[in-house]
Amino acid sequence: MKATSMIVVELGAEELKLRSPLHSWTNLSKPQRTELYLRWSLYSLPLLLLPITLLAAGARADLPGSIGTVRIALLVALTSTLLGLRACRTSLDHYLKRPTDHLRWLAVNGAFAVAGSWAVLLSGPNASGADGPQGTAFTSTASSLLLAIAFGPASIGLSLPRAALAALGGFLLVAPAMALAGYGVAGTAGMLVAVLITLPVLGATCRSFAWLTSVVWELDAAREAQSRLAVAEERLRFSRDLHDVMGRNLTTIALKSELAVQLARRGREEAADQMAEVQKIAQESQREVRDVIRGYRTADLHAEAIGARAVLRSADVTCEIDLGEHADELPAPVQSVFGWVIREATTNVLRHSEADRCLIRLRTEDGRAVLELENDGVPDVPFPSQGSGTGLRGLRERLAAHDGELTVPAAEAGVFRMLATVPLRPLIRR
Repeated sequence: MKATSMIVVELGAEELKLRSPLHSWTNLSKPQRTELYLRWSLYSLPLLLLPITLLAAGARADLPGSIGTVRIALLVALTSTLLGLRACRTSLDHYLKRPTDHLRWLAVNGAFAVAGSWAVLLSGPNASGADGPQGTAFTSTASSLLLAIAFGPASIGLSLPRAALAALGGFLLVAPAMALAGYGVAGTAGMLVAVLITLPVLGATCRSFAWLTSVVWELDAAREAQSRLAVAEERLRFSRDLHDVMGRNLTTIALKSELAVQLARRGREEAADQMAEVQKIAQESQREVRDVIRGYRTADLHAEAIGARAVLRSADVTCEIDLGEHADELPAPVQSVFGWVIREATTNVLRHSEADRCLIRLRTEDGRAVLELENDGVPDVPFPSQGSGTGLRGLRERLAAHDGELTVPAAEAGVFRMLATVPLRPLIRR
């Protein structure tokens, strides 16, 4: 009884937590609830062995010489139930890729099923005796149930071919006991047919419970991965917006600060004006950073174009802007994304070139709005903005949200050209 109690305690250590207020049903996650339901549905297989044996024993109680057989069958059924529960638990844990010793319990469960079948078959009267048909019905049913209890967990913990071989091997080991019990060839063949019909259905059922449990956990893992990806994507969006907002402003501050230093060394009053502009840009940057944090930051096409021309002129770069007649008719999201393109292009001109001129042109062709940006003074050594920089990667993501694209076509030596295109569809009124 002590050993039996230990098996029950170990078996239900996790499942019986439902009875504790600290581990109530409401505190379990949906995957845990689903696994618990499917797990106990699987456990119902060995748990049904004992009541079925009791019913069969009750029907046989009136037969002469049946008391010994019934006692042995009930003892074997009780022990097989406990071993079957343990084997089901460890096999399911193995199927869910959890550390377990399922092979040992499958071997113990299978060996006991064979030994129990021998004990039940040989304890009953010979099939040729007076109660042959009824007696053999009881012992063959008990033996079949024992083999089923062994095959159910094996269909989960082993591959299907190995489980089928184990079932066939178990039947072949039980067949001599049937011969000794007087079943004969016909009786043995009949039981073999019953096993071949019953065990595949049983194995498919048990395997389905395990598969459903695995799918539930995989879906939960996918949901968690999706949540982590959403967080990572939001972080990338925030860093991209911060890069787009601060890139040009910091570059402008650096240029104007350098100009103010040169003017101050020459004793010119314009140095104070330049520093006042630096202060204004810094304050504007603070406001834009706050907008980025709140998620309200947008870029206005006209404002960004005017700002780009002002910044480039302060760096002695001639900027030509031609937004065309349809700029105001573009949807606000498209104008905003083009504004980000102008901002990033201006930053690249200031950082990565020694440009003397810059062109910003917006036109429509073939049902698409095309924003063209071009500047000279590009060094011979390729710089990141020519295709793989963080800024351009962020712009490609913004344009992709509107089915647009960003390309860097080939240009003459020393010239950098960038095209941002967005399909118009019926957006522009002709």
